[in-house]
Amino acid sequence: MENQFISFAVIGLIALLLIFKSVIIVREASAVVIERLGKFQRILQPGFALIIPFIDRRAAVINLRVQQLDVTVETKTLDNVFVNLQVSVQFKVGADQVKEAYYSLDNPRNQISSYVFDDVRAEVPKLELDDVFAKKEDIALAVQQNIHESMDEYGYHILKALITDIDPDHKVKDAMNRINAAKRDKEAAMEEGEANKIKIIKEAEAEAESKRLSGEGIARQRLEIVRGFKESVEDFKRSLDQVTHEEIMQFVLMTQYFDTLKDIGSNSKNSSIMMPHSPGGMKDFQEQIIAGTFIGNKFKDQQSSNQ
Repeated sequence: MENQFISFAVIGLIALLLIFKSVIIVREASAVVIERLGKFQRILQPGFALIIPFIDRRAAVINLRVQQLDVTVETKTLDNVFVNLQVSVQFKVGADQVKEAYYSLDNPRNQISSYVFDDVRAEVPKLELDDVFAKKEDIALAVQQNIHESMDEYGYHILKALITDIDPDHKVKDAMNRINAAKRDKEAAMEEGEANKIKIIKEAEAEAESKRLSGEGIARQRLEIVRGFKESVEDFKRSLDQVTHEEIMQFVLMTQYFDTLKDIGSNSKNSSIMMPHSPGGMKDFQEQIIAGTFIGNKFKDQQSSNQ
């Protein structure tokens, strides 16, 4: 009885082992490659599956999700600048091409990296450094198309290629930063100069307008002075019939002169100086006024006789 129990126990263990070895659970977004005696048998899709223990074996589990491969490529531009490009390739295995993806390539990531190196080093040397920054999307698109054509037959679909970083030599970056700083300084100087130009123009316009208004004020002032002179002469003439116009003008001018002296003396902040300022100087000033009046009258009489 004891031997029979042991036998049943061994048989049960073997049966459990066979059942365990024959059951396979495939996870979602995965595929399992099954080989029978070393030869490809079938592809198991997600879910529950059975195989023949010790005859069939799980050769590989293929990931069907989107994967990303980051590749750093050092290359030279058209203007002889060495630059490092970070290229990110997004790819996935086709669900109907699992056999080709597993059996065609020994190391698919290295294969994709090799294609990225080849394509980047074929595209970037055609461009100068500034164009590499400006046309990075075009470079990425060219890399994506070239890799897609090469890898599609092996079951790998290239979904996207992105250039995530462009890193020139540090000396070149320093030079580019200096150029950019100088360019911005130039633009700032131009803007500042334009602002100063506008300020000067506006100040000149304001000064011109101020002078125009001042001129108009002076003209009106002189007009009022002349009108006042006219009224004063007429008043003198009506009061004193024997007084001539010349004598009246002399009197008015002398009065204006003394009024001016009075205004200057009453203003403590005035720095004007009138020379000469003595009784003799006053007499000379009066004689100059009389002489001027006489010469004017003589010139007027001469013109009348010529006519």
